[in-house]
Amino acid sequence: MHNRQDDTSGPPDAVAEGAELEAVERLRESYARLREELGKVIVGQEEVVDQLLIALLANGHCILEGVPGLAKTLMISSLAKCFALTFSRVQFTPDLMPSDITGTEVIQEDRATGNRTFRFLPGPIFANVILADEINRTPPKTQAALLEAMQERHVTVGGQRHDLALPFFVLATQNPIEQEGTYPLPEAQQDRFLFKVFIGYPSYVEECAIAELTTGESDSKIDAIVPAEDVLGFQRIVRRVPAARDIVRHAVDLVRATRPSDPSSPAVVKKMVTWGAGPRAVQALLLGGKARALINGRHHLAAEDVRALARPVLRHRLVTNFSAEAEGYTPDRIVDDILKDIAPHHTHLDDDERTSRLLSA
Repeated sequence: MHNRQDDTSGPPDAVAEGAELEAVERLRESYARLREELGKVIVGQEEVVDQLLIALLANGHCILEGVPGLAKTLMISSLAKCFALTFSRVQFTPDLMPSDITGTEVIQEDRATGNRTFRFLPGPIFANVILADEINRTPPKTQAALLEAMQERHVTVGGQRHDLALPFFVLATQNPIEQEGTYPLPEAQQDRFLFKVFIGYPSYVEECAIAELTTGESDSKIDAIVPAEDVLGFQRIVRRVPAARDIVRHAVDLVRATRPSDPSSPAVVKKMVTWGAGPRAVQALLLGGKARALINGRHHLAAEDVRALARPVLRHRLVTNFSAEAEGYTPDRIVDDILKDIAPHHTHLDDDERTSRLLSA
């Protein structure tokens, strides 16, 4: 007898490197195909789609804010179809209970024996992509049940733990117009969302295209082009993207500059902000930046990736004061001032060294 060895085309290290580079290239190609597929039903909103895809690749969740009728539900359900993921929509209302989301136990009787047992009926949260529609319209107890599941990736009912399907991606919408009778998410709970994404009105040309697309006979269908298991692989690749120490320091500098008590914060922050962002914001900048780097064809994190995501990462983590409201300073405007004030550090890694770090991470 002799030991059987698998046939390989090269040394183990070379095979591993080739597999990593192939996975990165597949991610980039999948991203291009996703954008093309979503374009069948979504007109414009390129920046919004980019941020949603980046959040999914970074294994985070999003808050979406926009007026009614901007295709938020269509966008999210189409995204789930593209990734061959299960989709569930929950309409949050004042009478919604936590068990309406997580599921509940019911008594089931065996007709043959007469024995009664508890059986768990899963709620709508047991899907890959969850649309939490108008999350600010339900009481804090129900909001907390969703946010706990987002953090823990499981729910506990009747003392039994039930793991959620992976990948697990929550997109919570808020309507900025009607605030009567709502329960705004506290800042500590908003911090659990990777991004807060604003969906604005379409341009004139885009609105004309929307009118033609939605009032004719066209029935564009979304094809599943990325298997669910590939999403988990892409999320692992994102974490392996190297980040030079200078880039990490820049992300930390930006976040610390949002805190009025920090000596490095600019004057506008000290005047307009009550509370700044915490360490989760640094994690969001780095993970989101790594995903952005990969879909833009780079194997390393750059300062431009971190700075490009500063608004969606920081806008819901800043607590502004009365001075900001009186002078018309929005969180986005404050973030823009911080970006002007905080310059990135310089790194001296060349492209070959950055690629080698990705492969050896």
